Amino acid sequence: MPKRWRIASYDQARVAALGRAANVPHVVAQLLLGRGISDADGVRQFLDVRLSGLRDPEELPGATRAAEILHETIRAGRRITIYGDYDADGMTATAILLLCLKLLGAKADFYIPNRIDEGYGLNHDALRTIAGQGGDVVVTVDCGITSVAEAQTARELGLTLIITDHHQAHVGESLRDSQSAVSEKLPYVAAIVHPGLPGSTYPFPGLCGAGVALKLAWALCQQASEAKRVSEAMRNFLMRAVGLAAIGTVADVVPLVDENRILVRHGLNCLRHYPTPGLLALEQVTELNKKPSIECEDVGFTIAPRLNAAGRLGQAPLAVELLTTESAERAHKLAEFIHGLNDQRQTLERSVYRAANKLAHETGDPRDLPALVLAGRGWHAGVIGIVAGRLAEEYHRPVVLISLDELGTKPAMGSGRSINGFNLHAALSACGQHLVAHGGHEAAAGLTIDERSIDPFRKDFYAYAERAISLEERIAELFVDAETPLAALTHQTVRQIEELAPFGCGNERPMLCTSDIRLSEPPRRIGATGRHLALRLEQHGVALRGVAFGGGDWEQDLIDASGPLAVAFKPVINSFRGRQTVEMHIADWRSAAEG
Repeated sequence: MPKRWRIASYDQARVAALGRAANVPHVVAQLLLGRGISDADGVRQFLDVRLSGLRDPEELPGATRAAEILHETIRAGRRITIYGDYDADGMTATAILLLCLKLLGAKADFYIPNRIDEGYGLNHDALRTIAGQGGDVVVTVDCGITSVAEAQTARELGLTLIITDHHQAHVGESLRDSQSAVSEKLPYVAAIVHPGLPGSTYPFPGLCGAGVALKLAWALCQQASEAKRVSEAMRNFLMRAVGLAAIGTVADVVPLVDENRILVRHGLNCLRHYPTPGLLALEQVTELNKKPSIECEDVGFTIAPRLNAAGRLGQAPLAVELLTTESAERAHKLAEFIHGLNDQRQTLERSVYRAANKLAHETGDPRDLPALVLAGRGWHAGVIGIVAGRLAEEYHRPVVLISLDELGTKPAMGSGRSINGFNLHAALSACGQHLVAHGGHEAAAGLTIDERSIDPFRKDFYAYAERAISLEERIAELFVDAETPLAALTHQTVRQIEELAPFGCGNERPMLCTSDIRLSEPPRRIGATGRHLALRLEQHGVALRGVAFGGGDWEQDLIDASGPLAVAFKPVINSFRGRQTVEMHIADWRSAAEG
């Protein structure tokens, strides 16, 4: 879909001054200014990311109390069950606490709810199962902050419940002035470990579930050591845990600023130098071990999707076992199996995408609609969220995909993805009379719905989107950090751009653009399915290789384009067989005829 380019503007005098003060190229100075860094001291602080910058766990609300309870439980020989989540953040958080408890000699196990049968978060039946199997203490990770009723069930069962979470507590603004009222809206449990609790003074609420689990594990190690300085074995574990927390942080798409930036910058190194046997095996089956270093994109596009595939296909416990096993042989078998699950997930995803995209075009052009609500029988509920996101990006519309029950006897399951400026959770709430249940947030949400209610839901959802999204907002935008010629993208300059990493949410990999570009050879499709495109681009005698991921359908349009091109792209260093070259990852393009 055509995009409107928004190119950042700069005060060129400030750019030149920062370039001289920090001794960085013009384009790097522009990128730093765009990140709010305007002097040499700020540049040094941004680039000098130290692990010691992590705040002590005693500052995190609830961490000290939770560690005390767990330490007492271990000493008493009582059983601890970690209650996790089936996504990569929840799995890595579960693995961190499980490894920590085992290191300290605890009787510990874990429980991950099945995505399809149980859904997200604590549930009453699971708590009854845990209690029936002799559980004493339950520690949630990446869930539980809204589980008021489930906390009551835990108390009735005699379970001690500790909640560690990072999601927003459902506490209305009108209640925040009353601590007692706030308490009534939070689960009544032994301890809550959460960086963003109402009334908390913790300065960074953006930790993911694995980041919170790391802080609790760190506090527990200090409890066991009776000192701030822990033993060498605990230190080695914590370095492993930083690597696991980096995976959860990248996978959960939380902002890579403050403590998250520290966790990911150092965690990527920990994945190489302090890997668990399972992560080492996963790197081997995906050939990441052949790369000189692991980057955010490797986590986001290789490691996390495989962990998430296990969760989507009902095999999350195996992913946790992969992350925690000490057996190299078992790790290799699990890594191979989960690698295969990801292939299966991709096949299911392609099948659902083709069916949903065909359905979207059956009544006309999807771009003529304010949103898309599509339903199909046999669509795997574990992948409809991914496909909804892909369609939302493709058509720049909110998309809800609904998987109909094969027999038509159970409610259908839906998953939605939004676009900037459209609150999906609010939209579902406004159409709530048609839904059995729903939950989520502004960008992503899930729902269950009776099959007979889909048509009236679609009508009301479209009407809501029509009111909420203007015609102007229905045009996708591409934000460009700076315009620069290819000649400026030397190996040294792109290396300095890479120093702004880790890249991700809140610190995106820089997007650049340039014009007067020509194809020096015809583009060609690459990848097993031909979904991607390889190009050779030339500008004033400088030629670079370009890759357009997901841009295979551009092939003929590029061949037919008249005159020179303008391209928007992300510069990267490509390492292949020991050789490093500058490469362009193409995000969008237009011909001179388009202006």
